[in-house]
Amino acid sequence: MPYIDALNRSIDVDGTSFAYRDLGPRGGVPLVLLNHWGAVLDNFDPRIVDGLSRRHRIIAIDYRGIGASGGTAPVTIDAMARDAIALIHALGFEKVDLLGFSLGGFVAQDIVLKAPGLVRRLILTGTGPAGGKGIDDVGAVSWPLMAKGLLTLRDPKTYLAFTSTANGRQAAKAFLERLKERKADRDKGPTPSASCGS
Repeated sequence: MPYIDALNRSIDVDGTSFAYRDLGPRGGVPLVLLNHWGAVLDNFDPRIVDGLSRRHRIIAIDYRGIGASGGTAPVTIDAMARDAIALIHALGFEKVDLLGFSLGGFVAQDIVLKAPGLVRRLILTGTGPAGGKGIDDVGAVSWPLMAKGLLTLRDPKTYLAFTSTANGRQAAKAFLERLKERKADRDKGPTPSASCGS
């Protein structure tokens, strides 16, 4: 089943409903996807998820207070990691692989520190370590690019994740089109408070 057709699911974790999608072959160690700041299930690139799900069981999640997940978005990586660990346990997994993109990479690293026995493999993309060079500049770099997206009526991901070259603009356009492929049962978009809180 392609990612754009994967069922929206939810599971209660300590009184909070967490939204997720589950696809790919059963058996083996599942790969849990941890997304970027303010992202929902429909912000995972379906081509990447489909490629990964050919060989791995994929669990894509919404953080607390983001998309269809209940509760209020946490304001710390610590809280997001604790939520993810509780969610993984609630799904019945004793061992997982993690793929963390951007903010998801911060969360994934904290999960490994908090529950090293839970994680078999760690894949970090577009992220860095706490205190790493330039990490404290993320907000100063990101906010102007998000404002540019609003002013130009373009999705901020155009500026945040792609180069300002002809190839970069073409890749951004193709990526943003892929994010619109799912027509039915789309996840709820992030609210401004959730986007700022996470």
